[in-house]
Amino acid sequence: MGAKKKKTAATPLYEGAEWDFETVDRTFRAIEDIALNEMGLDVYPTQVEVITSEQMLDAYSSIGMPMMYNHWSFGKSFIRDQTMYQKGYQGLAYEIVINSDPCICYIMEENSMTMQALVMAHAAFGHNHFFKNNHLFQQWTDASAILDYLQFAKNYIAKCEERYGYREVEKILDSAHTLQDQGVDRYTRPVKLDDKKMQERELARLEYEQSQFNDLWRTIPDMKDKSGEELDGMEKAVATKMGIPESNILYFLEKNSPVLGHWQSEILRIVRSIAQYFYPQRQTKMMNEGCACYVHYHLMNRLYETGQITEGAMLEFIDFHTRVVAQPSFDSPYFSGINPYALGFNMMQDIQRICENPTDEDREWFPDIAGNNKPMETLKHAWANFRDESFILQYLSPHLMREMRLFNIHDDSNQPFIEVDHIHNASGYKAVREALSAQYSVANMDLDIQVSRVDMAGDRKLTLTHSMNNHIPLSQKETEQVLAHLRRLWGYDVVLKSVDPITGEVMQETCG
Repeated sequence: MGAKKKKTAATPLYEGAEWDFETVDRTFRAIEDIALNEMGLDVYPTQVEVITSEQMLDAYSSIGMPMMYNHWSFGKSFIRDQTMYQKGYQGLAYEIVINSDPCICYIMEENSMTMQALVMAHAAFGHNHFFKNNHLFQQWTDASAILDYLQFAKNYIAKCEERYGYREVEKILDSAHTLQDQGVDRYTRPVKLDDKKMQERELARLEYEQSQFNDLWRTIPDMKDKSGEELDGMEKAVATKMGIPESNILYFLEKNSPVLGHWQSEILRIVRSIAQYFYPQRQTKMMNEGCACYVHYHLMNRLYETGQITEGAMLEFIDFHTRVVAQPSFDSPYFSGINPYALGFNMMQDIQRICENPTDEDREWFPDIAGNNKPMETLKHAWANFRDESFILQYLSPHLMREMRLFNIHDDSNQPFIEVDHIHNASGYKAVREALSAQYSVANMDLDIQVSRVDMAGDRKLTLTHSMNNHIPLSQKETEQVLAHLRRLWGYDVVLKSVDPITGEVMQETCG
């Protein structure tokens, strides 16, 4: 990107806040030219759709998807957000972008023209490039098939409601939604969605699996008169056939529950497939927003430098951008942790600084990129190959830690005081970086719960094992509520044991 280019005289793309579709199209083309030809971004074809605030609220309620099956929780979210919006307690997103091919970018009709330009730069090119190029999205999602799959899911659940009644379908969806965070395959890359003859293939697969599954339960031998050694051997054989231990609880229930019909199993599959689609977004929130903010910041500045937007438009943009990437102080009423927009954007800007104007400290910490004068190439490599956790470990600099005043504290519940563990020195920088990175680790964010045993010799009780993280117990009330949903899907008693991962000692046990 190099030195700033001089502002050149040109006719502005628009004047004032008003806009029409021709102006939006003209501005989109100008942004596209800079994004593709100057920045070298690689994006899906983009479909920009203008929606009302009511439609934006509707998109909120259905987790940002352009089409979704019916469920009461979406209506509840809609009413809550609508009430908060109408009373002025919260604003609306200026855009929503869908990780699909083509990439769908929603912009709100109430936006000013400058805001339309900003959100197109942010979503249609920043998020779009990240979706298409980051390795997690390439491996774990199928942008070309998600819209077809959502259409299949919507139609399938609607037919189930007609045939079995909406209350029965609602019960299964309630339980599946409760367990959807435990319905993600974290270790094996999922099979890509196939948009051809989706429904026929799924129904044929389910009918076959149901017949095999029935054989599993029908052929379990009588264990009443068996010795302990024989019982252990038989239980191990059945556990192997069921895939125990299994961390994807929805998958286990879909394949092995003795009480679910094929249509109920397919609903579990739909819910976990959609949860899987969002899995990379949870791991890259900071990077994704940082990439989009960096891209929109560069694009809007280039529009101004080339005379394509006015000073008034630039001032409006700066005001909004500054508020988005602001980091509230710890004693601010608006503080809710580290702002992912702030950290992401600051890290992208800092990488550009290291590439173009490195200090001796930068050369020591980042010998591979310091002074290479290739900021876009460096950033695109990072956007493609890292997630939040590893990105912080690789690229968070001492300079930025000082700028953002980051330090590390030791908080031990057994001690009366907290202790400042690490500050701004050589060892402190590494410790702060590692501690911040750990906050974005999937292992620390997600509960480690596995199906560990099924009592085949007795009452078919299902046992789950929770490996405690930092000795943090589960909420007793929430655990009981979740186990009630598990029992509905399994059909028999369920027990959850929280164990110390080091000693194996059972610290908490809840039955449902």
